[in-house]
Amino acid sequence: MSSQKVTSQNTMASEKDVFDISGPTHLTSINWTCEHHRRSVAASLVQAVYVLERDRQLNRHSLEAFAPPWWEFFYFEPIRLLVDDADLSIFGAIFEFKPPSVPYTSALNAPRFVIAFRGTITKKESISRDLSLDLHLIKNGLHQTSRFQIAMQAVRNVASTFSNSIIWLAGHSLGSAMANLTGKNMVKMGIILDAFLFNPPFLSAPIERIQDKTVKQGIRIASSFITAGLTVALQGRREKPASEDSFTILSSWVPCLFVNPSDHICSEYIGYFNHREKMEEIGAGSIERLATQNSIGDLFLRAMGKESEPLHLLPSANLTINLSNSPDFKWAHGIHQWWRPDLHLQSKKYHFR
Repeated sequence: MSSQKVTSQNTMASEKDVFDISGPTHLTSINWTCEHHRRSVAASLVQAVYVLERDRQLNRHSLEAFAPPWWEFFYFEPIRLLVDDADLSIFGAIFEFKPPSVPYTSALNAPRFVIAFRGTITKKESISRDLSLDLHLIKNGLHQTSRFQIAMQAVRNVASTFSNSIIWLAGHSLGSAMANLTGKNMVKMGIILDAFLFNPPFLSAPIERIQDKTVKQGIRIASSFITAGLTVALQGRREKPASEDSFTILSSWVPCLFVNPSDHICSEYIGYFNHREKMEEIGAGSIERLATQNSIGDLFLRAMGKESEPLHLLPSANLTINLSNSPDFKWAHGIHQWWRPDLHLQSKKYHFR
C-alpha cells in the first residue's frame, strides 16, 4: 500500500489531523479472533466514513478519492452510503466483506457486514448539522433526529435480511453514540450485534479528572446515594421504572468500549464501571444497582412526566482503556489511535447483575 496522505477531521477537533494511510498495514493477514485485528479493522472502517465525507466535500472522485484504501486493504466494499437528509453529508456506510479466494485470507469469524458511523466534522459543509446533533445528544434526544432514523432503518434492514450473518456496528464519538443507540434498539428487538464504540460520549460532570482518589470516590459515593434515593422516590409513583426493564433487557449485550483517560468526553466510563465494583466491595451493591441505571438529569425529566433513558448508561461492556501517552486532547480523542500496534491497553469485561 502506498504512503499516500489523507486528512481526517476527527470528532470535536477544530484542526486538521493528517496521518499516514499506511497506519493499519502491519496486518499482513487478518486473524478475526485477535482483539487487536478486530479493533484495527473497525477503527479503519470508521475512518473510511470520515474520509468519504471529506472526499465529497472536496469533490475528490475516482482515482483522486482518498477513502478507498481504508476499506480495500481489509477486503471490504461499501454497498451503501448513509446520507443525512438535512445537509446531504455522508455520516455512515455499510461495508460488506468480500475477500479474495486465496489461502492467506480467512473469512472464519469475519463480519459479513460492518455498519460504521463517523463523528463531527468541523468544516463549513457539515459543522452546522453535526453540532446540532451533538446538542441533541447532550439533551438525550438523538433518537428523535432524522439521522438516527436513517441509521436505524439501515441497521434493521441489514440485520433482518441477513439474520444468520455476523454484523458489526462501529462508530467514533457522535458516531459511537449512533452505533450505541442503534445497537440498544436492536437488542430490544431480540437481535444482538457486535459493537465497537470508540471514544463514546459520557454525559456527566468530569469526576474522573479529579486527581485526589479519596475526593473522587467520596463524590461518586454521594452521587450514588442521591441518585438511588431519587429513584426510590419516583418508584412510589409507578410500579416499576422503565429504565429497570431496559437495563435487564440490555444486560446480555456487551459492546466494546474504547476510551482514553485524557479524553474528558469518554473518560467517565472508567469511573462508571470501576465505581460499580467498589460499591459491591463495601456492601452497597443494591444502592449502586439503582444508581448505575439512572442519571440525576434523567430522573428530573421523569419527575416532570417526560420519559427518558440516558444513552450513555450501559449495563455491560468490554471496556478497553488506552494508557499510552497522549500529548493533547486532540490525540486522546482521535480515531487514529485505535489501530496502532504499540498501544498500552487495559481491558476488562463488566456484566450487570
